[in-house]
Amino acid sequence: MKIRKIYTGKLSPQAGLALSFFLLIVIGAVLLSLPVSTTGDRVSLIDAIFTATSATCVTGLVVVDTGSHWSLFGQIVILVLIQLGGLGIMTFSSFVIVLFARRLGMWDRGVLEQSFAGDAKMSPRFLLWMIILLTLVLESLGATLLTVRFAQDYPTLQALYLGIFHSISAFCNSGFSLLQNSMMSYRDDYIINLTVMTLIIFGGLGFWVLYDLKNIFTPKIKSHTISLHTRLVITVTLVLVLFGFVALFGLEWHNALVNMPIMEKLMAALFQSVTARTAGFNTLDIAALTNSSIFVLLILMLIGASPGSCGGGIKTTTFVIVLAMIYTRMKNGKQVQLCNRGIPDSTVSKAIGITSLAIVLIVIVCFLLLITEGPAHPDSAERTLFINVAFEVVSAFGTVGLSMGLTSQLSTIGKILIMSMMYIGRLGPITLVLALAGNQAKTIRYAEDNVWVG
Repeated sequence: MKIRKIYTGKLSPQAGLALSFFLLIVIGAVLLSLPVSTTGDRVSLIDAIFTATSATCVTGLVVVDTGSHWSLFGQIVILVLIQLGGLGIMTFSSFVIVLFARRLGMWDRGVLEQSFAGDAKMSPRFLLWMIILLTLVLESLGATLLTVRFAQDYPTLQALYLGIFHSISAFCNSGFSLLQNSMMSYRDDYIINLTVMTLIIFGGLGFWVLYDLKNIFTPKIKSHTISLHTRLVITVTLVLVLFGFVALFGLEWHNALVNMPIMEKLMAALFQSVTARTAGFNTLDIAALTNSSIFVLLILMLIGASPGSCGGGIKTTTFVIVLAMIYTRMKNGKQVQLCNRGIPDSTVSKAIGITSLAIVLIVIVCFLLLITEGPAHPDSAERTLFINVAFEVVSAFGTVGLSMGLTSQLSTIGKILIMSMMYIGRLGPITLVLALAGNQAKTIRYAEDNVWVG
């Protein structure tokens, strides 16, 4: 308890979040380095750290096959890291406090609001219970449906384990799978595809949105009481899923989808559109997709999920606010507006900051990886490295987990760079900057001077 008081007294909520994820990665890496965690030879320390980072940051990029290389103990460690990383270790810490002490301090409230609710007017205790209960209910339903389907192909206990593992992995948007080639062998299976897609979407909406959606099904509450945030998240999510589905269906008709029955084509295109947002499962061979489809996936991965969710990326609301800001400035408008509501300048500035930071980080890490992973004298065949690197970096930042096959070939420096992107993507660029900045200095406003732009 004394350690916790020191921990909460010296750190801001942002720094507390950053440190909690870092410590969880360290603990996970130590456990995965043990001989009992693997079925054969022990992994190197860098591979153990990489796997722990990928699991904690709910990304899904892997350097070794999850189902065959890790033992049952190692797989359970990965599953626990996914669950704790998806909801945040401080969420579970606060839940234990509520369970036994029944009281949350200001620091714990700050962590919860930073992680899930933002400025939502909701009791932190109620928010905490809602997060835990929603997670248990949705993951249990998903595990039940997946278990019933897997039981047709595997013994009952193994089917139960596969159902639980993939349900948690899907809801937390991690993309880790115990099956070879992810979900490709179940590409035409309606139960598995629809269950996994539903879990991914719910896990990526954000807990505040899931709670707010109850108003739709409450007759006494009019639909206009649903918050602007929820309306934006639902609208943008549907638009992005539809955009990805139509684009992939058309672009891959004569390529990855060729020779498939029409319903299988539709299912595969829809599944890949949903999972590309932040989940990382795949039913299509990503490396075999056309460059135009890869570009579509890059856009979806960069935007990612929604605030307060298990997913990464710049977030759906950030994306739509930046678009609204561009539209407003093109019309020489003064106030950014969405759905007949004005967006505060501070929110617009934050959205611009998040997007700018994300782009700058992606460009820098791509450049460094092209140096560390590229040959000294490239030939024409090596020119594909650029798209592979860009895809890997955006996938890591968006905590997606899709890869064109580069992950297992990364050098030690390359793995460190990708790990840093997964870590930043899970925390969010702004949260990490605030965590590193510490106490904010007093704002000083200087005399203005003009600079020509454009």
